[in-house]
Amino acid sequence: MEKSGRRRTGGRSGRVAARKASAADQLVTFIERKIPYYGVLDEEALTVIETNADIVLEEIGIDFKDDASALALWRQAGANIQGERVRFPKGLCRSLIQATAPSEYTQHARNPLRSTIIGGDRMVLAPAYGSPFVRDLDQGRRYATIEDFRNFVKLTYMSQGLHHSGGTVCEPVDLPVNKRHFDMIYSHIKYSDKPFMGSVTHPERAQDTVDMVKIVFGDEFVDQNAVLTSLINVNSPMTFDSTMLGAARVYAENNQATIISPFILAGAMSPVTVAGTLTQILAEALAGLAYTQLVRPGAPVIFGSFASAISMQSGAPTFGTPEPSLVLMGAAALARRLGVPFRSGGGLCASKVADAQAAYEAANTLQSAALAGVNFMLHTAGWLEGGLVMSYEKFMMDVDQANMLAVLLKGVDLSENGQAMDALREIGPGAHFLGATHTQANFEQAFYRSTMADNNSFEQWQADGALSAEARANEQWKARLANFEAPPLDAAIDEALNDYMDRRKAEFADQDY
Repeated sequence: MEKSGRRRTGGRSGRVAARKASAADQLVTFIERKIPYYGVLDEEALTVIETNADIVLEEIGIDFKDDASALALWRQAGANIQGERVRFPKGLCRSLIQATAPSEYTQHARNPLRSTIIGGDRMVLAPAYGSPFVRDLDQGRRYATIEDFRNFVKLTYMSQGLHHSGGTVCEPVDLPVNKRHFDMIYSHIKYSDKPFMGSVTHPERAQDTVDMVKIVFGDEFVDQNAVLTSLINVNSPMTFDSTMLGAARVYAENNQATIISPFILAGAMSPVTVAGTLTQILAEALAGLAYTQLVRPGAPVIFGSFASAISMQSGAPTFGTPEPSLVLMGAAALARRLGVPFRSGGGLCASKVADAQAAYEAANTLQSAALAGVNFMLHTAGWLEGGLVMSYEKFMMDVDQANMLAVLLKGVDLSENGQAMDALREIGPGAHFLGATHTQANFEQAFYRSTMADNNSFEQWQADGALSAEARANEQWKARLANFEAPPLDAAIDEALNDYMDRRKAEFADQDY
């Protein structure tokens, strides 16, 4: 493929200058945390879990399936290899991670004003991921298409509370399985200029993603900077399959960030206790995080966790319940002790529609994640039906919740204005503060104003059509899409991307599996 660095000379700086005047005051690329972390485990408890995870790694081990190169790397590093089972000397994984894995990193966007920093006291929010179905009030539940995918990329782009475009925001099943990744990556580049995630469903698809971002950013820039953050799920319990290992290797070799994320439904894929699940999560994460550092020391990596529970009566996944919140908070503390960014989610729920169950389950998870100290929140907006469905209406509801998290994490303003002593002196006992000088000076910014909730009187609500929150959300997403304007994309880059996709798609036949 033609080197793309030359095409970008001067273009990037020109685009920055053109946008800076109008966009600089509006772009929010992460939430900066101003409140303490909320923890549920003390030093002794965290040490117990870390010790138990070391025992799992040393005595039980982790399977690295169908990947001879991964086993060779571990053998060279001093691990004990028996077949596909890898057992790790005590402290090996932790020492590899802490020696080279960055505690935070910048993920660059094609619009530099939208580049974000993942790690530290920051939280980056991304939409939901991976749903094969979509839902809206007009058409109901149906298989997702590439048009739906583009719509959610556009909606995410227009949502200030979402800092990241995400990855497989829904699965466009109208395209061949082995070629749809081209159109998904292109959509993130074409219809948004926020950071985004790469394909992980096959190592070749990961490499296609890398090749496409090299067209946008240039080969040398990609080699030296993270422009992708991609999701590598552990096949829990205690197994990495060849697909995830291959994708992780491609991204790490190219210095691109990965999220090593144990995917657990507790009771089925981990023990039924919080401590047992945390032990397994930490062991799996340590093995995967360390593997990326064997591939390329210094490659950015995130400690991920997706942990929910199952109903012990039906076996169905449950969301928004207390135990996963405890797991999430414990895992966040373990990640901070390890010294790497932490990922969890999101607006999770099991509800089939955007109803009260969806709202309270999602709010429980969103707020637990925010309080725990998540750095990268996947599944922030749109998730329904245990992740099977991406909902247009719930997306809009969740974005409202995401905006609220930013206010919560700002904490309490203790400036002179925040203390409001002048207002207290002016009004005194028995009067109201609506006419106070301090109130008049601050009312436009005072208190969060929901984009979704209706706080009018019953009579006014009735006169406005007596709309439910779901109906209001339906109106909102349609209005947003009607007003969408794509961010500028250099014509030469656009042409090169399409040429690359056309050439690659012609190299192999369509597959539907």
